[in-house]
Amino acid sequence: MTNAELKPPTTKQLRFLRSLALQRGESFAYPTTSTEASAEIERLKDRRRGSYTERRIEREQVSRDMASRGGAAAVRDSEIVGYGSSAHWTVGSR
Repeated sequence: MTNAELKPPTTKQLRFLRSLALQRGESFAYPTTSTEASAEIERLKDRRRGSYTERRIEREQVSRDMASRGGAAAVRDSEIVGYGSSAHWTVGSR
C-alpha cells in the first residue's frame, strides 16, 4: 500500500460525504482512509437525489414508527391536554 492509501480522510471529504448522504437519504460507513472516502463519495454521487417530499415522508414515517414502539419515553394521551400551541402537560404526569 502507498502512503496516499493510508492517509486518513480529510475534513473536507468527511463534510462532503455527510452532505451527500443527507441529500441522497442514505447512510455510509465511516471511511478510515482518504481512498475509502473518495470511493464512498463517488458511490453517493451516482445515487439519485431524493426529493424534498420523499425525505419529509420518510422522516415522518420514522417518527411514527418510533412513537408507536412505546416505552418510557413515549407520550401518552392521558399526559397532555389541549391542542397545538395551547397543549400542556397534565398535573402530576412529569
